[in-house]
Amino acid sequence: MPTPDISDYTALFTRYGNLSDIYMGPDDERFRLLFEQVCHLLSQPSSFNQHLPDGFVRTAKNYLAGDPRTVTHMRNPENRHFMLSDLFDYVELKRRIDSRRHPH
Repeated sequence: MPTPDISDYTALFTRYGNLSDIYMGPDDERFRLLFEQVCHLLSQPSSFNQHLPDGFVRTAKNYLAGDPRTVTHMRNPENRHFMLSDLFDYVELKRRIDSRRHPH
């Protein structure tokens, strides 16, 4: 399996639209699949993931490993939504910076 890069994250997020404010939405299960997919991307070794804030990668790895504290915390949709929103904003900011540095 190829290592994930920014295009993998943007392609995944594009399916769901702008996620900047999902943490303000209803605490439901609409984004559970996205959270699971993001955790799998974050847990894979890649240059892009190495440069992400450690909290994203650590949370994903702990969640997938079944760490009781992390699983309990992320069982709450509000916590999942907040993480997704932060990651979305980070990836979007990184994408914009990269596009200005390397215009096509």
